[in-house]
Amino acid sequence: MLSSAAAGFSVSIALIVAIGAQNAFVLRQGLRREHVVPVVLTCAASDALLIGAGIAGVGTLVTGRPVLLTAIRWGGAAFLLCYAALAARRALRPGALLPTERPPATLGATLLACLAFTYLNPHVYLDTVLLLGGIAQQHPHRWLFGGGAALASVIWFTALGAGAHRLAPLLARVTAWRVLDGVIATLMAGLALALLLG
Repeated sequence: MLSSAAAGFSVSIALIVAIGAQNAFVLRQGLRREHVVPVVLTCAASDALLIGAGIAGVGTLVTGRPVLLTAIRWGGAAFLLCYAALAARRALRPGALLPTERPPATLGATLLACLAFTYLNPHVYLDTVLLLGGIAQQHPHRWLFGGGAALASVIWFTALGAGAHRLAPLLARVTAWRVLDGVIATLMAGLALALLLG
């Protein structure tokens, strides 16, 4: 039983630590110290929900509907390109980069963006519903595998959101925020292009 949970944890943590749209968003919120707890809870709960859906067999239904996969892919690419453009704009306008120079976003707007980064990103479905859900089927205790995978998500997002403030002294300069937003813009654009071409 414990081996299934440990396997779920290790596979999930290996997938989730790769920098992606969701991680970049959580990192930025953590650096700004803005609605970090609700963002972390939303990301972790969403991952648990999607992992559970994969274990319950939803992945099989999704892969059997190419039209749905195409819609998710194009919608996700459009969203990522828009966010890349916003990050690039921030990088080119250094006066608007420092957290103290921008008014805080509302909780509602922040959670809406968080949900968009989660549910409009096809990679999230690939990792949670299809991959983790598929691997769980090979374990005798598939729901314990899912529990271990969900726990990895909770630990990772908590560490990312809570630990980001340690980078604040490094990012106290406009140039550092320009570099961060430039990296985020490049990453988002790359992910969008990968979706469009793949």
